[in-house]
Amino acid sequence: MPLISDVSGALIIGTGANSLFAMANNDAMSSLDDLRIFLAVFEAGGFRRAARNLGLSVSTVSETITRLEARLGVPLLGRTTRSVMATEAGRRLAGRVAPLISEARAALDEAASSETMLRGRLKLNVPGAVMRDILPPLLDRYMTAHPGVRVEIVVEDRLVDITAADCDAGIRYGEHLSQDMIAIPIGPRRQEAALAASPAYLARRGMPTHPRDLLDHDCIRVRISGAALTPWTFERDGEELTIDPPARLTVGTGGAAAAIDLAVAGHGFLCLFRNWLDPHLESGALEPVLPEWWQPFDGPRLYFSRRLVPAPLRAFIDLVADDRQAGPTG
Repeated sequence: MPLISDVSGALIIGTGANSLFAMANNDAMSSLDDLRIFLAVFEAGGFRRAARNLGLSVSTVSETITRLEARLGVPLLGRTTRSVMATEAGRRLAGRVAPLISEARAALDEAASSETMLRGRLKLNVPGAVMRDILPPLLDRYMTAHPGVRVEIVVEDRLVDITAADCDAGIRYGEHLSQDMIAIPIGPRRQEAALAASPAYLARRGMPTHPRDLLDHDCIRVRISGAALTPWTFERDGEELTIDPPARLTVGTGGAAAAIDLAVAGHGFLCLFRNWLDPHLESGALEPVLPEWWQPFDGPRLYFSRRLVPAPLRAFIDLVADDRQAGPTG
């Protein structure tokens, strides 16, 4: 069945083992590189970001898309001065081609690997939260064990379609994943959100006795990229309380280190991953606030397609499993 059936010269996804794709008029083929660049623009939502991700010039990316659209005889991307949006044909093409390119790359990686040397690429899409102390030690061990694998980490907080984004796997906290995904724990099984403030701030404004008291204090809030501010949730003896305190300062997750520094400097209360705050709590730069109300939550999970597990990803999954068996955290 043709991907785009109402336009002469449309791209057709073949069903046979030897026909991944072909032009309907048989006079040319769309190269894998052209399709890979199209997918990069589709996922990035713009030519500049896609070019940066691919390490290409903007003009090269733009010319590739123009050439691909000319071959197909149908627009794939709608351009305005401010944004790039996929057309219906573009969305259908991305949905059909992304898995094929992922499988082709996985097959090439398998072919390039030997029994003694794993080769290929491992590309992970992860939130900034795991880049502080959960993922780096795993990557260190993985890269030491597999020097022939190229590793790429895409750091963003929003949940993405890892196949369309040309990623092998993702790491996320608690999001609902599609049924064709497998999710396994990575890092601590349980984490905790901790509330803290500097001794100077507490001396000046006083220690709250209940989470509701935070409504009358200065607070430093951390916003997940592209999302509304997440309220602070507290729990004690079965009672759960959600507080949306006023933000004296709001920073994105990429600025979490600065938020901690400003809390240490005395600018208000901060609620953040306890493992991020522990060094400052241990040094006395920050003091725990209402620790009996701190709420635990499930740790991050590594998710990937159950249908496509390239050799570099399989090796990373094995390392994560070994790490949990050697010394489960949390």
